[in-house]
Amino acid sequence: MRIDFDPEQFDRQGFYRLLTASVVPRPIAWVSTISAEGVANLAPHSFFNIACVAPPVLQFSAVGRKDSLRNVEETGQFVVNFAPEQLAEQINETATDFPRGVSEFDEVGVAAEPSLRVKPPRVAASPVAFECELHSTVRFGDSTVVFGRVVHAVVSQEVMTDGHPEIDKLKPLSRLGKDEWGTIGDVREISRIRHADWRGPGTRG
Repeated sequence: MRIDFDPEQFDRQGFYRLLTASVVPRPIAWVSTISAEGVANLAPHSFFNIACVAPPVLQFSAVGRKDSLRNVEETGQFVVNFAPEQLAEQINETATDFPRGVSEFDEVGVAAEPSLRVKPPRVAASPVAFECELHSTVRFGDSTVVFGRVVHAVVSQEVMTDGHPEIDKLKPLSRLGKDEWGTIGDVREISRIRHADWRGPGTRG
């Protein structure tokens, strides 16, 4: 038996809780930006994914008019820093609603490093960072989807094996519902089946 939910009958927060508890796990874009005045900002965004590969474009949704969105609109640049398990406390702390003009890097004590192609700094301890130039934004109600073209990527050697980032070394952190966070847990490897090899459901080769 299922329970029906009509979005029109819910308040915003009620359906938000349903969405965020069901669309899980959600990868986290730890987005660093810089204001027109030169103040660096850092905030996690869990409405995040790949929009395109060629050209490489990442997307994240800014809920409301927060500093990440304002800074991207002002400067046209941002960095998506990978959110690893070992930095969970700092990632959560950078979600604090500090006043505009206050740098989360400074308040939380997150070490920064210069980016190569954009002005916003990277998170020094993050194993992967994608430097982005703003491609476009799309507004949906109280949220704005930000699309950024990746102009440079950097990956720590420590998480690489045979030239490829390894999941057990990256240890990604994800968001779940309520105040819940997820770690990688068990990893299953299942290869895709070519049509030429299809033998019916539940069969291989």
